[in-house]
Order: sequence, then structure tokens, then C-alpha cells
Amino acid sequence: MKVKKRPLLKAGVFIMAFSILLAGCSSGTGIGSEGQSVEKPTEVVEKYTGEKSLELPFVYTAKKELSLTFNGMGDKDSMAKLLKQLDKYKVKATFFLPGIRVAEEPDIAAAILAGGHEIENNTLNQLDLNKLDYEQIYKEIKLANDVIEENTGSRPKYVRTRSGDYPEDLPLVAAQLGLKAVVSYNINPKDRDMQSAKEIGDYVKRYIHRGGIISLNTDINPEVIASIPYIAAAADEIGYKLVTLDELVSRGGVRKPAEQVPGYDAARINSDYKTAKYRLIYQVDTPKKHIALTFDDWGSDKTVTKILDILAEKGVHATFFLRAKGVETNPNLARAMVEEGHDVANHSYSHPVVTSLTADELQKDIVKAHQVITDAIQEQPVMLFRPPTGVVDDERAKAIAAVGYPDIAMYDVTMLDWDASNSADDIVKGALAQTKPGSVILLHMLDDIHTIEALPRVIDSLEGKGYTFVKMADLIKEQKN
Repeated sequence: MKVKKRPLLKAGVFIMAFSILLAGCSSGTGIGSEGQSVEKPTEVVEKYTGEKSLELPFVYTAKKELSLTFNGMGDKDSMAKLLKQLDKYKVKATFFLPGIRVAEEPDIAAAILAGGHEIENNTLNQLDLNKLDYEQIYKEIKLANDVIEENTGSRPKYVRTRSGDYPEDLPLVAAQLGLKAVVSYNINPKDRDMQSAKEIGDYVKRYIHRGGIISLNTDINPEVIASIPYIAAAADEIGYKLVTLDELVSRGGVRKPAEQVPGYDAARINSDYKTAKYRLIYQVDTPKKHIALTFDDWGSDKTVTKILDILAEKGVHATFFLRAKGVETNPNLARAMVEEGHDVANHSYSHPVVTSLTADELQKDIVKAHQVITDAIQEQPVMLFRPPTGVVDDERAKAIAAVGYPDIAMYDVTMLDWDASNSADDIVKGALAQTKPGSVILLHMLDDIHTIEALPRVIDSLEGKGYTFVKMADLIKEQKN
């Protein structure tokens, strides 16, 4: 890529920017009203000791929203093309701009705001803050705030470094300066590696999720401009909206520390498990034509969202047994399940065959999964455990019960939908052939299988036979004594 040189600072802009720099630095001189030098008090920056600002790699929300953000400020022609693309695809973005570039070309900053986008602090000179002390970091951020506000009338609310990495002092500095949060990102297409527009778009499509923060650069890879249609299409395909960062934050929530969530300690290691009582629940003896639809494992946001959309359209509530290692990477998706009225339950952390673990190893895995899920959904999950692959023996079942999960959720209807060689027709036929009152139906939320294609037909066919779907915990309550 041929890199264009930045235009030289115009004399007036340079004087203005330099004056601001002098005003914020520790120099003891300034310019008086008559042009003479005057002594100014040296600014002393004391380290802030209050509560630090938020740190946001993503925003905690179950809403179908995420934010597209940019670092840096490209040349005037590139920025105009980028803004045109964003306008064409009705995308509102957040631009983290270096203060010095705003001083150099305030008209570009004005065009960004005029397009309905947001401007935030990308530090003054995009320095590596890890190499600066507290006072230097403070001045780098404060001067950027001042320059941006002076030139645009907009005061930044968020700060991000060029790389997204930052020293532990930055959240304190941000709080001291009244900034809402230090922002990094969790969707990074790595446009620095000069991939194509489609590759950038495909990356976003693969990792898109609620509350995500996409990070791109305006001054490195020209393919970023051409990637906007792909990014917009990826969001539109699953009904997601690209909004400014402040909109995303204002409509999102704040997660409590996991230990403060009721039920976080409902699962505990218990080595005294030899006499623990448990129930293996394959199906429920009930006089009603009630059945439970359950989903195992984890999948991409795109796949799981399509499942949730189908369930919402059909008015069906299900039970999701979650592989917690996946939940850890996308807690918002687990929270979305709860907000849409479904139950979530424990399917282990690492998805092992439980009989391959010692009782101690199994208990640790289950407790870790419980804590991760509780942290993600901010409430206690339904206390049902389903062993991966459905394999369990007496000793492991006792170990599971002793942890706090005496009800081990099995199933009596399975179509092996996890195997992509089983078609949607196979899944529908299997469900119709096996289901009876009190049945527990097992499906999966994995990518690249035929479950999504089959799901509406399974629901319609079984409801056509008079069945009603209920959550598994509710079905268990119907068990005849």
C-alpha cells in the first residue's frame, strides 16, 4: 500500500495546537494578553485514588446491537469515501481520533459529526502509553480531550489507545478526567495485515455478536472502505443493528461481580459424595401431552440467534444446556436466552466424557461451568446437569449430585442432529417417530448442521399431533409420584 504523507500543519492551526500543548504541560511560562511572556503555575497531577472508569472490551447486552469503531484519521479523500460508504449503508460508527489530527484537519472531524457519527479520544499522538508515567498519560489524554472539544464542540466520553492495549493507570486517568470508560474491542479483523475487503467482512460475519465492539483503522488498509458493505450485510442477515458506542453503552447493562450474584455458590466441590442421591431423568411420567425441547453445547451467535428467532416466532420456550467454555467467550448470548424466556442449564465447562474424569476432576469442571454461566446470565441457572454425550456411571452421577446437581437431565428422543450427514428430513422423521407424552427431545446448537432447517418443521409437526412444549424443569414438576 502506498502511504500518503500527511499535509503540513497550517500556521494558524499549528500555533493553536501548540498553545494548547503549552497550556497543559508543566512549563512555567505562557503568552500574556499583550504578547509578553508571563509565569504560569506548574500543573501538578496527583494520582487519582477514586473508583476507576469502566473497561469495555464489549458491552453487556442481550439486544441485537453492536458497534463499529475506527482508530486514527486517514487523509481527506479516504475519510470522505469512508463516510460516504457508511451513509450509503445507513451505518452509524464511532471514530477514535488522535487529538493532533483533529487539530490538523478539523474539517474532517466536522464531517464525521455531520454524518451522525461519534468522535472519541484516541490519545493525543497515539503514543504507547505503557511507556509513560501517570502524569504523562494524564496530559496525553487531557490534551486530546481539549483539542477535540475546541475543534468540534464535542467532548469525548471514551478513550482508546491505538493498539487497544493500555497500562493499569489508564482507567484511573479516565475516571479523573470524567471519561465513561476505557474501550478496547473483541472483534478485531486485523486489517493491519492488509487482507481484502471480503476477508474483513467474513471475519466480522464469523464473530459478530450482541454488544460486540469491532475495531478497524482508517489510515492503514484502504480495503477497510470497501469492507463496509460486507459488514453491513453480516449485521443485517441476523437482524443486528450497528450503532454508535455511546448508544450501545447507554442501552447496555453492568455485570455485577460474579460472587455477588445470588446462586453463584449453589454448586460446590464436595468430596463426600459416596452416598449422594441422584435421579437420571430420561422422560417424565405425565398424563398431559407435554414435552420438553432441549438444546446442547454451543454455537456461533449467528446460529444460536436463528434458533432463538425460530422459537420466538413459534412461541416455544426451551431449555439450553450450555458448554460454559463457549459461554465465557460470549456471555451476552447466554443472557439473551434468559431474557427471551428460556432456561439455561449446565452442560460442563470443557465438554468431556464424564467417565474419562476422576470424581474430583468432574466436580471441578461442573463447578467452574456453574460459575461461568451464573456470571454470564447474572442469576442462578436451572439446577439441571446434562453429561456430554449422555454417558455417565454410578460413581460420576453421585459426584455430580454431591456438587449440587442431583437431577441429571438425560433424554429419550435423539435424532443425532450433531452429525451433519443427518438431513433435516431425518431429524423431523426421528422426532415424530420417537416422541410421546413426557418426552425430552435432544437437539444441538452447533454450526453447520441441519437443526435450524428442521426446527420449524419439528415444532409444527409435534404441535399438530397435540403436543405442548414446556421447559424441562417445568416438565419434571409434573412427574407422577
